[in-house]
Amino acid sequence: MSFEWKGVFPALLTPFTANEEIDLPMFEKNLQAQLDAGVHGVIIGGSLGEASTITAEEKEQLIKHAIKYLNGKIPVIMNIAESTTKDAVQQAANAKAWGAAGLMLLPPMRYKSDDRETVEYFKTIAKSTDLPIMIYNNPVDYKIDVTLDMFEELIEYSNITAVKESTRDVTNVTRLINRFGGRLKILCGVDTLAVEELCLGADGWVAGLVCAFPKETVTIFNLVKEGKIAEAAAIYRWFMPLLELDIHPKLVQYIKLAATQTGIGSEYVRGPRLTLQGSERDRILKIINDGIAARPVL
Repeated sequence: MSFEWKGVFPALLTPFTANEEIDLPMFEKNLQAQLDAGVHGVIIGGSLGEASTITAEEKEQLIKHAIKYLNGKIPVIMNIAESTTKDAVQQAANAKAWGAAGLMLLPPMRYKSDDRETVEYFKTIAKSTDLPIMIYNNPVDYKIDVTLDMFEELIEYSNITAVKESTRDVTNVTRLINRFGGRLKILCGVDTLAVEELCLGADGWVAGLVCAFPKETVTIFNLVKEGKIAEAAAIYRWFMPLLELDIHPKLVQYIKLAATQTGIGSEYVRGPRLTLQGSERDRILKIINDGIAARPVL
């Protein structure tokens, strides 16, 4: 299906049962909550989806199940996070065969490629598929910065059409627009900078806490795009302690606990991650429950 890189795209959690199997009923429950809130697409197999622990077979299961459940209402995007170019090309082919509408593409995993290697990696994948690609630029977590000069080379490929902007430098939104105009759609990839980047012209939001609070996330996006900044800011201020759960190494455990508390997820994770316990769990649970208690009326 054709779509635009605009709006709210949840980076979906991968729900597990207590014995670490995929929990499809819970997956459907969260998908329905996202649909009901009005999100514009979903991303499967990203960092929040525990990409490093799910198998190719499980990714296929999740992609196909989501496509069947959503029935064309919104696009299903597949994340690619591989260590080798060959494997990434294969994943792009798999995504096409399984019916995904587009790709979110990380730089090579494990090896810190230089600029030339990173560009060649992205180019090789882009020319292997006709699916639209969003480059995930997150030098904070993945140690590789996709610079403006690198994007200048990458946009030779017409299917490289968007960037998930996670540099944590909001001025990069302006630099991208100044350099490329509307050639690349820009989606904020850091929950705690979403309103700032949307106000500066970002087209969308690849969101994390949306997995637990979909309606609030979509409402903020819609209000900003309608120019109702004060109304958006009021919800954003309430949301901020929760959004900060997205910028911690344990974001998966924290956001899964939040989704459990809002009834659209479970806190089970797959090893080596462990569910939270003790004072850490109590501290995160208090942040979540305080947020739920003060949840704004939309």
